[in-house]
Amino acid sequence: MTYILSVIANPENPEIDASLLDRLTDAVKGSTARMLAPGAAYDIGVATPPEADAFKEAAVIASEAGVDINLVSSTARLKKLLIADMDSTIIEQECIDELAEYAGKRAEISAITERAMRGELDFEAALKERVAMLKDLPADVLQQTFNKRITLTPGAETLVQTMNTAGAVTALVSGGFTFFTARVAERTGFQVTQANELLTADGVLTGDVAEPILGRAAKEDALVRLAGEYEIDLRDTLAVGDGANDLSMLNRAGLGVAFHAKPAVAKAAHARINNGDLTALLYLQGIPQTEFAR
Repeated sequence: MTYILSVIANPENPEIDASLLDRLTDAVKGSTARMLAPGAAYDIGVATPPEADAFKEAAVIASEAGVDINLVSSTARLKKLLIADMDSTIIEQECIDELAEYAGKRAEISAITERAMRGELDFEAALKERVAMLKDLPADVLQQTFNKRITLTPGAETLVQTMNTAGAVTALVSGGFTFFTARVAERTGFQVTQANELLTADGVLTGDVAEPILGRAAKEDALVRLAGEYEIDLRDTLAVGDGANDLSMLNRAGLGVAFHAKPAVAKAAHARINNGDLTALLYLQGIPQTEFAR
C-alpha cells in the first residue's frame, strides 16, 4: 500500500508554489508532486506513512502557508458514496439559527446550537429545546428563510455534481429539517435526503419536531444502510461534516472529512479541511480540476 500527502489550498487564494511543495516533500520524504489544480491542489506520493515528527513538521509548514495537508491511502481512493451533513457544511448557515432571527431569539438559540455542535449537549434534547422556542412562528417563514438567508458553501454544487457524474451515490443527511434538505438537494443534485420534520398546524410552527429525532446515530445508520442498499463497501464511502453529531458517521466512513469543523471533530476525523472549499473533497480523491462537472 502506498500513500498520498494531499496538499490543498483555498481556490480563492491558490498560492501553492514549487518552494512549498519541495519543503513538504522533503519533510515526508515523498516523491515528485502531481498537480491536480494549478496552485490549488497537489498529490505527493509517500511510500510509507511519515514518522510522527516528520508529519508534524509538514503540518507546521502547511499551517504557516495557509494550506491543508492530509495523508490518504492510494487504495480505494475514488469513493462510490458521498454522505454529507447540511448545516455549516453544504450550506454556510445553521437553519435553526436563521429561523430564530424571525422569532427574535437568535442569541439564545445560536448559543445552544454552538454547544450542541461542540458535543457539550445531548443533540436530541438540544433540538427539542430550540424548536420549542419557535412555537407559533408563521410557517411561511421557512420559505423566507431559505430564499433570503441560506447560501451554498463554495464548491457544493461542483462536489455533488462531479460525484454524480462519476456514478457515485450522493446523500444529504442532516440533523436539521426536511424543508431545507429538499430544497438544498434540488439546488445541488443530491440523490437522497434524510432530516427531521418540523411540525406545523394552522399555518404556524407547533414548537415540536416529529419523532424519532434523527441525530448522531441516525447519520451513521444512514451511511451503513445506503452502503448496503447500493452494495458499496464501507471503505468506498466518503462522509463530510462539521459538528459532534457527525462524528460517528465520519469515523465509520472509508474517509471521514471534518470540514471547517469544531476542534474536537477535526481532531477525531480521518481528514481535515480548514482552508479549502468543498472541492477539496474531490482533490482528496485524486480527481483533477479538469474532470470537475461544469
